[in-house]
Amino acid sequence: MLDEVDSFLSDRRNGLPSWEVSFVNEMLSQMEQFRGVFVASTNLMDGLDQAALRRFDLKLRFGYLKPDRARQLLASYVELLGLSGLSTQVIDAVACMTALTPGDFAAVARRHRFSPLRHAGDLAAALREECLMKEDGRRRAIGFV
Repeated sequence: MLDEVDSFLSDRRNGLPSWEVSFVNEMLSQMEQFRGVFVASTNLMDGLDQAALRRFDLKLRFGYLKPDRARQLLASYVELLGLSGLSTQVIDAVACMTALTPGDFAAVARRHRFSPLRHAGDLAAALREECLMKEDGRRRAIGFV
């Protein structure tokens, strides 16, 4: 398992220094010869070298949470963190977040250890902050919201 594989397989067309191109070439060669199960992850798939993509038999893309799954995780984390105040308004606010991931919940839970959340509304606000850190979370919807 190689996490953040984009740091090893950057697209060579992006004007990389020659030593980085050599590194990517060697990594591709090693991948080609490897006979075991190789798992890699990245959140920057668009930055991977095209030749690397051909060397993966399976490619999975995980998108952002759907509203139902966001509601489920919210309820789980409210319980896990011992928070009160889980209202319909809080649930709906989290369900509307379009750039929310399970990792956002995990990050907020870790932050809770040293900066405690008081109620479910605080959790929703912290999740919104996490979403706003992402490009996709800052995009505004077109139309009526």
